[in-house]
Amino acid sequence: MSILAACAVGLSCALLAGSLMGTLPHLRFPSKMFAPRRADNRLWLQQAGAGLTPTRFWAGSAAAGLFALLVLVALTGSVFVALVPSVVVALFPRGYFARRRRLRMREVQTAWPDGLRDVVASISAGRSLTQAVNSLAATGPLALREAFARFPELARVLGTGPALELVKEELADPTSDRVLEVLLLAHERGGPIVRSILEDLVDATTRDLKLLDALETEGLEMRINARAVVVLPWFVLVALTARPGPFRDFYRSSGGFATLVVAACLTAVGMFLLGRLGRDEEEDRVFGTSAVSR
Repeated sequence: MSILAACAVGLSCALLAGSLMGTLPHLRFPSKMFAPRRADNRLWLQQAGAGLTPTRFWAGSAAAGLFALLVLVALTGSVFVALVPSVVVALFPRGYFARRRRLRMREVQTAWPDGLRDVVASISAGRSLTQAVNSLAATGPLALREAFARFPELARVLGTGPALELVKEELADPTSDRVLEVLLLAHERGGPIVRSILEDLVDATTRDLKLLDALETEGLEMRINARAVVVLPWFVLVALTARPGPFRDFYRSSGGFATLVVAACLTAVGMFLLGRLGRDEEEDRVFGTSAVSR
């Protein structure tokens, strides 16, 4: 048993170190059935700013969960007590980067009204649409500077239309899709109509963002309470079994094992139901070619 534990510790440390240093090997699967899913995961991690491949991300998450399992088993003396908190630790990177992705995408969304006003001001000053969009990479809001960092070079090599299409697929956001589709239309039409199109777009985008903020604020407290109700009892259980005594003895017995199995099943069902009931309705990408699961 000690040899098995030592091997597990070594494996978890190696996976965690390889994930952090980016030295994990690339795993290639011969089947093409997982290719769309891998592409979605790669885009999701890019939008979250993780800087990792899906293989390295999930390997690092598994290593963190395994390491937490070993630590909690040593602390509580029970694999079953430590199992659910270890799963939570393994899923923590997914939740962290999901929140980080939402924040990054929301920053882009909220930056669009100011960015479009800058574009309108540039066009009013006599610049072309391409020049106005190029200025977003240098003088626009910070979130749009990052999103359009490659646009000037892409526009020179591919043209304005294909460059906007590439930026749209990198952002993969319904709000940005609408804005960039209108910019594409304005580029194709040209002439005095461009300014009026963009001014209408500023008003429509501002209204959409106000509605999104209201919906997110309304459900924030309920989501926090739901997650606390699921997670906190297990941390209390770890604290109760951290020292020798009746609690640790009970959860090492067959009755304690049965109790933990039932509790783990109820926790899994509760997390599934809370996730389904508390999920915000995501707007479909009408103009995009890729869909990313959130």
